[in-house]
Amino acid sequence: MIIDTLIKLFNRDLNALKKEIEIYKEEKTLWIVPEDISNSAGNLCLHLVGNLNHFIGATMGDSGYVRQRELEFSLKDVPRAELIQQVEDTIDVVSSVLEKISEDDLQKEYTHRVFKEPMTTEYFLVHLTMHLAYHLGQINYHRRLLDN
Repeated sequence: MIIDTLIKLFNRDLNALKKEIEIYKEEKTLWIVPEDISNSAGNLCLHLVGNLNHFIGATMGDSGYVRQRELEFSLKDVPRAELIQQVEDTIDVVSSVLEKISEDDLQKEYTHRVFKEPMTTEYFLVHLTMHLAYHLGQINYHRRLLDN
C-alpha cells in the first residue's frame, strides 16, 4: 500500500542525501553560501533532518524530539560525519514510525495545522517526500556548482 511506497521513497531520498554529503570533495564546501544562493548544503541537510524528526518522529511517533528550526539554518561547520549520522538516525526514525501507521491513520486529519487548511496524514506525508526531494535537488546542484 502507500505506506510501503512512502517508506521506500523516504529511504531512497535520505540515502541519496547521505551520499550527496559523503561525496563532497572538500568538507568545508558543505558550508559555502555563494551570492544568490540562500542556504548551504550543510544547513539544508540539518533542515531536512529537523523537519522529518519533528513532523514524523515527534508528532507521529512521540519520539521526544524537540525541533530548533532556527539552528537548522544558523549552525555552521557541523562535521560531515555528524551530518551523516543524523541522516542515518532519521532513516531509522522515519521507517520505524511509518511501519506502525495504519491505512486508517493515513485518512485521519494530521494532528498539527501546518498549512491554512486541514489535511490528511497521507497528504502531509506525500508533501514531506516532495519537500525532501526538492531540497535534495538543491544540495545536488550546490555540490556540482561549488565542489569542483
